Amino acid sequence: MQLPISRVPAILGTTLLMAFVSFWTFWSFGELYYEGWGMPFPQPLAYLLPFAVALALGAATLAWPRVMGAIIILLSLAFYGWAISMNLQRWGFSWGLVLSWSGMAAFTLLGGALFIVDGTMRARRGAGSDLRAAPWWRRRARWLAVVGVPLALALVMSAINLPQILRRHDDGDRGARLIEGGGVRLVWAPAGPGWNWRQTWGGYPSWDSLAFYGVPPVGLKTGRDAGARHATAEDMASTGLCAYLNAEGTALMPQRQGVWRMPATDEFVRSLTRDGRSAGCTWNGQRGRMTCARQPDKETPLWNPDDPPIYMWTSEHSAAEAWFVNYQGFVSHQPKGFGNPRHGYRCVKDLEK
Repeated sequence: MQLPISRVPAILGTTLLMAFVSFWTFWSFGELYYEGWGMPFPQPLAYLLPFAVALALGAATLAWPRVMGAIIILLSLAFYGWAISMNLQRWGFSWGLVLSWSGMAAFTLLGGALFIVDGTMRARRGAGSDLRAAPWWRRRARWLAVVGVPLALALVMSAINLPQILRRHDDGDRGARLIEGGGVRLVWAPAGPGWNWRQTWGGYPSWDSLAFYGVPPVGLKTGRDAGARHATAEDMASTGLCAYLNAEGTALMPQRQGVWRMPATDEFVRSLTRDGRSAGCTWNGQRGRMTCARQPDKETPLWNPDDPPIYMWTSEHSAAEAWFVNYQGFVSHQPKGFGNPRHGYRCVKDLEK
């Protein structure tokens, strides 16, 4: 049976709309379980906003295709224009960045145009006039695709992620911990200023802020207070916050103590654990996922599963950037002045200290 040409815009538009809603469903639930878990309620719900907005737009588009097609075009131009501009300011110019975001913009712009065409055709021939005698699933095929498929995807992702998150190893001990792995034996700071000292603005200090702690006046510096330059590895060693912790790691002292320090990236990677034992991870010195005997997770003794941070600052990468490690064994780097609720830190000391 030959497909009527008048059905092509509807099929293509519905397919694109289903892919659009499914993409944001995948992103929202993926980020909720990866990044949002551990944040104070209701903050994790913010990760579901793209899913909710995309689902609402999808349903509204099926109900009012011409109006919503025009709205989709306008929203796409505004959103992707803002997204490209923000990312360019944050990361600098990159053809990969521009092309990836432009590709997503073209995707939604095409979808909006297809629904305007389809809505116009449906209005001319009478909406649903050719489907009144069809089975219920065919009459609801568009709704099943645009609403049903993303909801099913959300359920599948929850069924996969929730059991793993809920059974994370957590012995409840937030004190100083000796962690051994890959030839590394270090004592990690207890809960307090040496481990994810949350600031009044709700986030955690940047690498620069931690490194400039001991610069007079002693204390965390943010923004312009951190100075006109980025901190160096030498700054972190001499004036870093870790060096001002007392021997127990429970309080910051007015003078440098030199007991605790910022961990090296390789030390952090080798200290990652799974189910209370070493995950057997090693670092090749490059950005990317590390080689591990088993997949590490956000678990004790290294991580606090209930804390918002999923990345930890480590050593210096370059004059402007520092390394960080996530709980899944992925290593990357970003500007030293960057601080947010996802990036924490934890000081260490050698066993003999």
